Amino acid sequence: MISNKIYDLMLEQINAELFSSYLYLSMSAFFEEKNLRGLAKWMKVQSDEEREHAMKFYDYLVTVGKKVILKSITAPKSDWSSIMEVWQDTLAHEKKITDMINKIMYQAVEEKDFASINFLNWFINEQVEEVTTVEEIIAKFEMIGDSKQGLYFLDKELGSRA
Repeated sequence: MISNKIYDLMLEQINAELFSSYLYLSMSAFFEEKNLRGLAKWMKVQSDEEREHAMKFYDYLVTVGKKVILKSITAPKSDWSSIMEVWQDTLAHEKKITDMINKIMYQAVEEKDFASINFLNWFINEQVEEVTTVEEIIAKFEMIGDSKQGLYFLDKELGSRA
């Protein structure tokens, strides 16, 4: 059985993951408005993935006999000054999520809650992948600069995400 501290942190994490889904859907809408269908698709897939992350926490809490209590989701930002700003916000957000997961892991280690540690290991690895992927995308945008042709090809590349 998990402690109240870990339980509360996991409820916060569900909220953060659902907010992430909402944020990435907002970013997708921003890209749709700019006719950047590939970037929009990448963000839609990311939005779906974040909802799946929330559901992993949801299912874990149900499995350990805890009631899932959902909190309000804050409205996400809906406008950005540039494509790069969207990706910088994405990176900052993923780092924040990583910090939150690390905080839960720290608490689980502190309490020797081995079941939660085992559960959280997947998220630790996932966040390394998330941050690295966004850093690579930012590096590509930095490489192409203001090239419309580069943007076209990067939009196509990112739109191939399954």
